[in-house]
Amino acid sequence: MDAEITIRVADELLMFLPAARREPVRRVPYDGTSTLGHLVESLGVPLPEVGPMTVGGEPVDAAFRPRDGDEVLVGAVPRPQPVPLEPAQVAPRFLLDVHLGTLARRMRLLGLDTAYHNDMDDPALVVQANEEGRVLLTQDRGLLRRRALWFGAYVRGSRPDDQLRDMLERFAPALRPWTRCTACNGGLVAVDKTEIERELEAGTRRSYDVYGRCERCGQVYWRGAHGDHLEEIVRDAVRLVADVRGHAGAPDGTAGAADGAAGGTGRAEAAVSE
Repeated sequence: MDAEITIRVADELLMFLPAARREPVRRVPYDGTSTLGHLVESLGVPLPEVGPMTVGGEPVDAAFRPRDGDEVLVGAVPRPQPVPLEPAQVAPRFLLDVHLGTLARRMRLLGLDTAYHNDMDDPALVVQANEEGRVLLTQDRGLLRRRALWFGAYVRGSRPDDQLRDMLERFAPALRPWTRCTACNGGLVAVDKTEIERELEAGTRRSYDVYGRCERCGQVYWRGAHGDHLEEIVRDAVRLVADVRGHAGAPDGTAGAADGAAGGTGRAEAAVSE
């Protein structure tokens, strides 16, 4: 009789299984040599989405080699998920693939260091994520299966609102809204109106007095007609992170209050709500 093991997959991971075999308990043929990580990925679940795994109540890792008849429980990544940070870091750095441009701009609006390219292939994304210590966010399951990738996560949802909520619930990063350029990820600094008034249209000069400028690309920001929409995005995000951290017992103050910095929003609106 061929060897078999039983794999019980957490409900949160069922979305990764083929629709025709989307059931929480699977009996899987076992060759006696494959690792548990290989078996779980063969079902369709990328390892970066896998949390605690146990066999007979004992914790095991992806390198574990089960035995005939073992029953494996495969959990989902706990939320919020810790990310290794350098001593000077207060929040993870992120890198988003080509399909998540609007999410990238919303994350920048919240002050998260978010790299994004619309012309970078998978191997290059992995290289940048590893070299810069960035969490790679993607909806490409194959990309998450690349062994060289140091840290990746699947983004759930088809709408930017849902994608942003999923990212915030998963990582609960410290937020610093209004401190990054939504176009290029550079830092925003306050700028005197007299320094940039030649770049402004007459109506803007008459209507607004507070401005910010990107240190990297020079784009100017002000609180425009759509500022209320951006304020709502920021307010909801700060509230959500505080709630997630509160339930997780995180230290007070680490959720990142909505610290305003240089200037308003004006031209940022088109960048975050496409």
